[in-house]
Amino acid sequence: MTSQYAERGRYNTDEIATLVLAKFEELPSKSKPIKDADGVSNWVTLSGIVVVTENGPPECIALATGMKCLPASKVSTSQGRILHDSHAEILAIRCFNHFLVQECKKLVEQDAVESLYVFRQGNEDRPFSIKQGIEFHMYSSEAPCGDASMELTMMAQEDPAPWPTLPDFGTNEGLKGRSSFSELAIVRRKPARGDSPETMSKSCSDKLALKQCTSLLSSTVCTILSPRNAYLTSLIIPQSQLVEQAFERSFSSKGRMKSLAHERWPGGFAFHPFRAETTHLEFQYSRRSTSNLAKSSNISAVWSPYAQQTLINGVLQGWKQSNPRGASVISRALLVKDILVLRQWSGQPAMKTYRDLKGSEMTEEYRTVKGSAVANALVGWAPNVEDSFDVGT
Repeated sequence: MTSQYAERGRYNTDEIATLVLAKFEELPSKSKPIKDADGVSNWVTLSGIVVVTENGPPECIALATGMKCLPASKVSTSQGRILHDSHAEILAIRCFNHFLVQECKKLVEQDAVESLYVFRQGNEDRPFSIKQGIEFHMYSSEAPCGDASMELTMMAQEDPAPWPTLPDFGTNEGLKGRSSFSELAIVRRKPARGDSPETMSKSCSDKLALKQCTSLLSSTVCTILSPRNAYLTSLIIPQSQLVEQAFERSFSSKGRMKSLAHERWPGGFAFHPFRAETTHLEFQYSRRSTSNLAKSSNISAVWSPYAQQTLINGVLQGWKQSNPRGASVISRALLVKDILVLRQWSGQPAMKTYRDLKGSEMTEEYRTVKGSAVANALVGWAPNVEDSFDVGT
């Protein structure tokens, strides 16, 4: 579907989708869903982020597939090496953060080199910023899990009557996955089988709604890179996946984010709602493109111009979760190492643990923004289990 920006010549939604789909095609076969014994391909969600500049052609800079989430019990023992939320949208955002950190490192390590996307700031608290005139667009092959896909969940049921499991909102844990799917505009945890261990990871709808306030940057990346210009411009999904009232309710200033409509916070943070747009293109491994008998894939692929990896259960394919060498480049442990290099270069104080970095003065503005969004719009957002580890400085 053509958007108002396409009419102005900035981008076309099919073009954005094509860039992500084409980049996926270039991945090795081990990064793609497998076929079961009956020859039926598994299905998986694909998400990617495309950058559009004022002069150059659009470019895919981050891509991921995935749809698994590990239980909360794994967080405190992971030492930052295991990716707990492997839904495609979240992995793609992690790849995006890794890409920007590598762009910043390039500026420091190769002094004569210029980045197309980031630059060194002057006397600002954060040494780097994203250039003006840049837009980021996300393509995803499925509607985000959680509130934005509740109507789709209802329509997929043989009996659309609400399931009789209501949350105890006094516990501040929100709804589990798809339970009580007639309850709308509320925070949900990642969907999972009823007999699966509990996860506290929030749905992709909720995380994307929050990113409209905190930017696409993680709190630790925000210690070296300004959130200005780091917001998502549009989320592009197949036409069959867009229920307009669901997206308006989940993400827009007319829905649950209404109280934050014109909010601005110190440090370059502000409420930047993205547009929901559609494409007629479908991903070959989407739920609709595979057999009704297809199972969900346990393989995750992550890609950026700086890295391409295949993951299973939150670590590199072929490695055990207990082995440090199994950590992905987008894991907290390895991404923080690069961030610390840039912090040291800019003269920021050293940190002993990941918890110290997350709780530092440099993340206070980020935490304030998140707290405001949770208190005023994303009620029921419960904190996850803490993950802390030595960062080696």
